[in-house]
Amino acid sequence: MRSVTAAVYTVAIAVLLSINVSAQLTVYLAGDSTAANKNADKRPETGWGEMLQQHFDPAKVVIDNRALNGRSTKSFIDEGKWKALIDAVKKGDFVFVQFGHNDQKKASDRYAGGEDFKKNLVRFIDEVRAKGANPVLMTPVMRRRFDAKGKFYDTHGDYPGYTRTVAHEHKVPLIDMHQKSEAVIIKYGAEGSKKLFLQLAPGENPNYPKGVEDNTHFSPLGAEEMAKAAVEGIKEQKLKLSKYFKK
Repeated sequence: MRSVTAAVYTVAIAVLLSINVSAQLTVYLAGDSTAANKNADKRPETGWGEMLQQHFDPAKVVIDNRALNGRSTKSFIDEGKWKALIDAVKKGDFVFVQFGHNDQKKASDRYAGGEDFKKNLVRFIDEVRAKGANPVLMTPVMRRRFDAKGKFYDTHGDYPGYTRTVAHEHKVPLIDMHQKSEAVIIKYGAEGSKKLFLQLAPGENPNYPKGVEDNTHFSPLGAEEMAKAAVEGIKEQKLKLSKYFKK
């Protein structure tokens, strides 16, 4: 009798656990190094995607950050990273897609010209929707660039516009990280914005004994500011995810 009771109890627990897991939404991030998780030997470099989970109730939303250093839409597909992501997606999940930094690099195998870049984004949208999930496009975050007069300028060319066009034509929610990150960087200013990026003096951190002046990748502060911008975009787009933010 005890063994029967124990078996019933075990089954009940398994059912409850499966209900809890199925109640969770997964937010997948597909992107490049600006969003990616970082290894210990690269700290304090931080991807903004690493800072997103802390804004959500973990019982309701899990962030699965698949962004990787150096990837473009093309290499993400070529290396099988997209297939692995889409195979894991279930109905109701969200897939945030942010590329452009590396697609524009012509002298590399990551290069995706304008038409190819847009086709890749459309493929992502179609395959996410085919799984009953929700695609969200994001424009690339800004690099820190100021001219000699202290005026901010962009380096992404037409790629943010390509993303906006695809989002509009295919009726996909767009979080314009390009504009939002620009506003954050300008708010901090030409000098103050250095603290948003991986900027270290020689000897300041053992991972960078010679120092580093990186105006693309973020410090923990910069990553948090960009994650806040993403959260703001989620609210603006009135995504279902909005009701699962921590209070």
